[in-house]
Amino acid sequence: MSFEVTDYTGQTKCASNSPSPLRVFLRTATGSAAVLVTAALAALVWANAAPSAYASFWHTHLSVHIGAHGVSLDLREWVNSGLMTLFFFVVGLEARREFDMGELRDRKRLALPLAAGLTGMAVPIALYLAVNAGNGTEGGWGVAMSSDTAFALGLLAVIGRRMPPGLRVFILMLTVVDDFLALGVIAVVYSDRITVPALLAAVGTFAVILLVRRIGVRHGAVYALLGIVAWVALLESGVDPVVIGLAMGLITYAYPAARADLERASGLFRRFREQPTPELERHVRAGIASAISPNDRLQRLCHPWTSYVIVPLFALANAGIEITGDQLARAFTSPVTLGVLLAYGLGKPLGIVGASALTTLVSRGRIQLPVGWGAATAGGTLSGVGFTVSLLIATLAFDGPRLDEAKIGILGTLVLALVTSRLVTAGIALLPPARQRRALLGKAETITDLAVPVGSNKDHIRGPRRAPVTVVEYGDYECPYCGKAEAVVRELLADFGDVRYVWRHLPLTDVHTHAQLAAEAAEAAALQGRYWQMHDLLISHQGALGIDDLVSYAAHAGLDTARFERDLHAHVGAGRVAEDVESADLSSVAGTPTFFVNGTRHHGAYDITSLSAAVRAARERVAASA
Repeated sequence: MSFEVTDYTGQTKCASNSPSPLRVFLRTATGSAAVLVTAALAALVWANAAPSAYASFWHTHLSVHIGAHGVSLDLREWVNSGLMTLFFFVVGLEARREFDMGELRDRKRLALPLAAGLTGMAVPIALYLAVNAGNGTEGGWGVAMSSDTAFALGLLAVIGRRMPPGLRVFILMLTVVDDFLALGVIAVVYSDRITVPALLAAVGTFAVILLVRRIGVRHGAVYALLGIVAWVALLESGVDPVVIGLAMGLITYAYPAARADLERASGLFRRFREQPTPELERHVRAGIASAISPNDRLQRLCHPWTSYVIVPLFALANAGIEITGDQLARAFTSPVTLGVLLAYGLGKPLGIVGASALTTLVSRGRIQLPVGWGAATAGGTLSGVGFTVSLLIATLAFDGPRLDEAKIGILGTLVLALVTSRLVTAGIALLPPARQRRALLGKAETITDLAVPVGSNKDHIRGPRRAPVTVVEYGDYECPYCGKAEAVVRELLADFGDVRYVWRHLPLTDVHTHAQLAAEAAEAAALQGRYWQMHDLLISHQGALGIDDLVSYAAHAGLDTARFERDLHAHVGAGRVAEDVESADLSSVAGTPTFFVNGTRHHGAYDITSLSAAVRAARERVAASA
């Protein structure tokens, strides 16, 4: 049987072979930068072409009343304090996911981004205050502290084609830290006079949210209603209500799909197939939803809206300023504009790189950057772009000409970050190849996702035994996606002579009736030294895996068929298959095929381009750490 290999993004049992939530987040944030720039330019054109129309539109009041109670804000306030709550909710979701499943699940790795994030805010604030001392504009120091995730990652896509993937995660962790701290600053420093009863009502509502979560309520409408109540209470208290968005994102759990939950969901679907009733349909939907973490589901639902609608709308509402030659001349002699530019252009890189170096030094090398120092410096310059939170704080700290000067400084950070980042990457490109590799990759150990390491005595290995790169696949002989991936694996091994390949069994018995027996057949062949011959026959004849077919393949592979049949009927290979399944569970593998490259789980497509890139990255990291 032959296979036409056309799609390498599927996975039996669950769709987790599509890009990971983190990668989706990064890609969406990067893509949205272009939309954000367009919205900011549109705001500038609108404000200069029709300044009175721009101002009057965003000062239009919109009121929402229920009985005698209601909220009345102008359109800009609805965007800044209302819609932006959802933006910070998504920021909180991603921070929680990193803490539960990402780089920060290794808690010692929290120290470096926390230190870099803190210092990456403190140094810019100090520079801003130094420039503005005695000018009456010191109160705007909050404008100079927070990086913009979308623009930072967008600039990385433009200038960082040779940058390691870990730099995106590093930048994301830094921006999450300073977004979190910036919201604290907004709540404490830039909020209006605090109304204590309303603030207590907001705190009490949040306590109810925590209680509801603890008792296991999963209905999104309950949390949405309580979140709205807390938002209104914060608005009435004088604290900027966007804080509740971040808080609710941070309490939303993230976890990988468990195989037991997925098997339960497939069982419910089989029952629905037999009896398609409305009751069973509701059970099926609930079963599928419970298998995926609320964090993942909410990110996929909300992030495109925040990236492509809410944040660009925020830019449209806040980036519009009238620009004239005289105004630009005044702005670039203004301590506000100069303070913002100096804070982001110099303070951010110095704070981030300095804190990273100090943390590594104090820990005596136990805490290392996830990337090399060259890449970290590029991350510092890329983080020197302020927009979303900076504009939000600027509207709270200033008004009139000072606000326009702050906005010009914030917009200027985009150009400054691009120029400084280009200079850093150009400098790295001039280094000799070995030093360039170290500058980009560093020597930090990556987190190992593969719970059970490869062992020469127990694993089935193809390729050099001491190869620098090991690719592990958890597969199912009846899984059609594994069949498609097999051609890719063979091409990969042909292209790279320094890669060893390991197949581990994960028969998905609830959807593939012959998968377990086929896996045991491969192990029975292994007892006669013919594992890979049987493997190739099984994976290339996925539609014919009955007992008679297996015996036929045994004969074709040159096995003692009588012994093979005895071993197969006695389930001699069942224990070995069970060990692989147990190792899959320990590594949170729920579907097939799932690949690991040097112990790190490979997310995304498993076409030859994607897997080759993963292998090259792993090989370069090994060479850099040598």
